[in-house]
Amino acid sequence: MKTSQGNDPCTSPSSPSSFAAGDTACDLVTVPTRQGLEAVDILRRGAADAVGPVLHDDGCGTLGFLVPAGTAAGWDLPGSTCTETDGRGLRLAPEPPVAGSDWLLPPGEADLATDPVVLRRALGEAARLLEAADNCR
Repeated sequence: MKTSQGNDPCTSPSSPSSFAAGDTACDLVTVPTRQGLEAVDILRRGAADAVGPVLHDDGCGTLGFLVPAGTAAGWDLPGSTCTETDGRGLRLAPEPPVAGSDWLLPPGEADLATDPVVLRRALGEAARLLEAADNCR
């Protein structure tokens, strides 16, 4: 598996529309739970179909957003990691693919993948909102 993170804007060689039904190859963007939950809210308040399946790993305190395969090659958002899975070990089934995790938004109740450009914006907005909230304390 390859991972990528950094500071430049995300570039994705594929889009959610190219993520075909039955295609299990996808990448996984992982963020801290608090930021991820805020991003899910932002995405769901926007376009109704803007967010794909999302995994919650309570033990690690993270959320994982399924994004189209190839996203990891250009993903570089600080505070997040994008893992290239090549379909290994990740199945879009009702059961969570990783022990100790559970679907926050299961496959079938969400789009096949989250658009990485839209996700990047939502994660940035979530980080700004959380920072502002933390600074008010």
